[in-house]
Amino acid sequence: NALESGTKSTLSVGVACGMAGIIAGVVTMTGLANVLITAIVQVANGQLIIALFLTMLCCIVLGMGVPTTANYVIMATTCAPILVQGMGMDLMAANFFVFYFGIVADITPPVALAAYAGSAIAKAPPMKTALNATRLAIAAFIIPYIFAYSPIMLFIGDDVNAINVIRVVITSFGGMFLIAAGLIGFMLQKLNIVLRLVSVAAGLMMIHPGAVTDLIGIAILIAILAYQVISEKRHAATA
Repeated sequence: NALESGTKSTLSVGVACGMAGIIAGVVTMTGLANVLITAIVQVANGQLIIALFLTMLCCIVLGMGVPTTANYVIMATTCAPILVQGMGMDLMAANFFVFYFGIVADITPPVALAAYAGSAIAKAPPMKTALNATRLAIAAFIIPYIFAYSPIMLFIGDDVNAINVIRVVITSFGGMFLIAAGLIGFMLQKLNIVLRLVSVAAGLMMIHPGAVTDLIGIAILIAILAYQVISEKRHAATA
């Protein structure tokens, strides 16, 4: 049984790699890769954030229903050149970016293979499960943008040292926490619409590289936490 299972796994990987090779060959021979690069670079007009967003959409579409190994082959041959050749992004960071979103397609509707598998186990509606999975993981969609703007997180660059890496990791964690709290609507207690918007804005500021934006984001985080603690104490005293 173990030998049979191993043989099936090997054949599956081989088939997946073969399919990825076919797709990559088709994209290369038809010139689709050059069309994608040209179109996205022209639309982005030198703005990295726009190029990253459009590349993310391409990766999610191309990564739907594709196994992991084949996923990376497709992403590296079709989407990574958009960022490397078109926007001058670091090669390693670009490959991490496209592969990340290629895998995220497993929880992104309409295909969302991982969410559909989970819905079958939980006996829940597949599309509702996929939408909830995307909503809960929406903050994780920000992670690739962090190392796209701060390759230090990937230990890339001339200014890589312990202090800079720790700073980027801490501020990224804080930004992710604020964005997740703002999108979900809860921190220490329920957030109103104003605090939710402020949390998301502060989280984006902490994710954006820069000492000033990091300090502002940290100050807002402390202020929201302090406000909620004081409100909870007042509520308890009144009760």
